[in-house]
Amino acid sequence: MAMTVHVDIVSAEGAIHSGMAAMVYAPGEMGELGIAPRHTPLITRLKPGDVRVEDDKGDMEHFYVSGGMLEVQPDVVTVLADTAIRAQNIDEAKALEAKRRAEDALAGKAAEFEYAKAQAELAEAIAQLRAIEKLRKMRAS
Repeated sequence: MAMTVHVDIVSAEGAIHSGMAAMVYAPGEMGELGIAPRHTPLITRLKPGDVRVEDDKGDMEHFYVSGGMLEVQPDVVTVLADTAIRAQNIDEAKALEAKRRAEDALAGKAAEFEYAKAQAELAEAIAQLRAIEKLRKMRAS
């Protein structure tokens, strides 16, 4: 039997995923993280992006997180996300519309606060669209 680690993905709305994984990939603030069973403990912030959970058979589940925290213990990985959605449940039309609105707001550059908010919304929309694209590529292969 392959080594596994328990993975919990939780958002403000509730638990999204709980199960065993052979590998977990997450968008850390300083770059992509790959977490295997018995990984060295760490805590880091997450940026918007795709969290991937690979089971011991090689099947991959994709989750979009809007940011949050990642805690790694040797036998448990916990993702505490601001928002977490299964990638297959992301509404692509809404994400495209949010991206368009954020780009329009950035073009206006009204106030510094609005500019920063628009940048964050754009990053979130792009991360959702990337999660959808990765899921499509995975299904195609």
